Amino acid sequence: MLFCWYKKEALCADGRLVIIQRRVMGLPKVAYFSMEIALDQSLSTYSGGLGFLAGSHMLSAGYLQLPMVGVTMLWSYGYYNQRINEEGNVDVAYIRKHYDYLQDVDAQVTVDIFGEKVIVKAFRVDPELFGSCPVYLLTTDVDGNSDWARSISHKLYDGNEKIRIAQETVLGVGGIRLLQAIKYDFECVHMNEGHALPAAFELLQQNGGDLEKTKRQVVFTTHTPVAAGNEVHWVDTLMDGGFFAGCSRERAVELGGEHFSLTVAALRMSRIANAVSQLHGLVSNKMWNWVEGRCPIRAITNAVNLHYWQDERIKNAKTLQDLLDAKVEMKKEVFSYIANTTGKRFDPNVLTITWARRFADYKRAWLIFMDMDRILKLLNANKVQLIFAGKFHPDDAMGREMFNNILHKSYNIKNVAVLAGYELELSGKLKRATDVWLNTPIRPLEASGTSGMSANANGALHLSIFDGWTVEGTFPGINGYTVEYPGLDDDIPWEERHWKDHDCIMDIIENQIIPTYYDNKMEWARMMRQAVRTSEAYFNSDRMVIEYFNRIYKPIAHENPKEGGLNTNAQDMTVDPSQKEEPNMDAWTYSNIK
Repeated sequence: MLFCWYKKEALCADGRLVIIQRRVMGLPKVAYFSMEIALDQSLSTYSGGLGFLAGSHMLSAGYLQLPMVGVTMLWSYGYYNQRINEEGNVDVAYIRKHYDYLQDVDAQVTVDIFGEKVIVKAFRVDPELFGSCPVYLLTTDVDGNSDWARSISHKLYDGNEKIRIAQETVLGVGGIRLLQAIKYDFECVHMNEGHALPAAFELLQQNGGDLEKTKRQVVFTTHTPVAAGNEVHWVDTLMDGGFFAGCSRERAVELGGEHFSLTVAALRMSRIANAVSQLHGLVSNKMWNWVEGRCPIRAITNAVNLHYWQDERIKNAKTLQDLLDAKVEMKKEVFSYIANTTGKRFDPNVLTITWARRFADYKRAWLIFMDMDRILKLLNANKVQLIFAGKFHPDDAMGREMFNNILHKSYNIKNVAVLAGYELELSGKLKRATDVWLNTPIRPLEASGTSGMSANANGALHLSIFDGWTVEGTFPGINGYTVEYPGLDDDIPWEERHWKDHDCIMDIIENQIIPTYYDNKMEWARMMRQAVRTSEAYFNSDRMVIEYFNRIYKPIAHENPKEGGLNTNAQDMTVDPSQKEEPNMDAWTYSNIK
């Protein structure tokens, strides 16, 4: 059941309406905890997809005027800045950021971390600044802390284990205490990934060890569809770091094991969890089926904030020709940027394919180059232009090598450009400038992916491995292309799968995409229109946030007027952990986009 919401103007004119909305519709006040949130490029609090998703969540919550705040970290040096050095390799640079538009929150708390009392201070992003809900940014880089304590909030995803544990402790424990210090009476805590798990332990301590009471306050989103990719630490190291907020070692082991799994503990400490696509829901329930006492895992498919990502020229296009003209205009703008930064001159009339996301091995940026003769034939004939962009973790030697290998190829190959500095602005440019958005993960390792959704919103067609959200939203011959073939099997050896996926991608490019793009422009434009409609119909974060409130947040905090507290008998308050909610693989029908 979907709820209605009041218009922004009405809410602003009469504060009572906010209270009425919450009481009548049963909307809880939500605190959304995430290690990264991307609201604007000027605020370097993100690394990539997880941050983009969290930012869309905050922006839609603000747009819909829903009772939510975000809690994240204020990284003094951001993630990192990316540039190409004099030797033609990618460099990682850390630049201290100074912000003069954040509101100083007149409150601070202390957290015990590795034997130190660490001061945690917060700054606030006002809703008017970016159109989001309020977001609180935590920092330890303040006077009164030791140099080590100050360094906790220096770099996002620091490779040092002690620093990483300290960051998570600040986010979770410090975040709960800070919200309480400023009198934000949250009813639901949303942990976006396991980084925020210390928040649940802080609540457990405040609840006198009552796990059931704590679970009624906590929900959890898992993003990682590989067990080995979920964070694990030795329990004693976490104890020393203050991760458990004073809970006993015995209780911690009971919840997460001696080799403590953040995800396992989160599933045991939450009332309900969600995966981030319908396929990921199936994968997650299978992956974590062995966990005794876990909460149910539902599926809520990720989405993007169209108010942020969609170009007005695409949104306002009336005809198929308008779409084609808008795309050429946008390509010219971005190709000027590419020429200035790389020396490569691209033609707006040539089919442009873009691969842009995190440089992780399983995402396979190199896949299209497996048969060099085959792709060179298209490049040299001016049939295709390729653009690559993205970041790797600064400690990921394999990701750095992958980036440099493709970068060096581009120097000597026509119609290939590799761009550094993949931030929000460049991401938006590329989604406007591309004709085909290429997605090449090893199935089923892409939990959802969101970059293709915002590319769709700008008239780019999705060419993707049949994984993540693609299963729900990319329909061959209607709005894009999917990599499927006889004998598709997730269990075949990876090397064999690489070649099968590569051959299928090239077959699609050569035999479907190129002929349609050059010989049937109106058919291409029709598919562009359907790609736009797909994004607008379902992969819009306004839909996603409403779904979170109705399926995840709202059942937690139904008020019982007779008892003056939480109604533990409310519909959906208690769910048998063995209950399986099968994800809806028909989340929407073709009628939505036709």
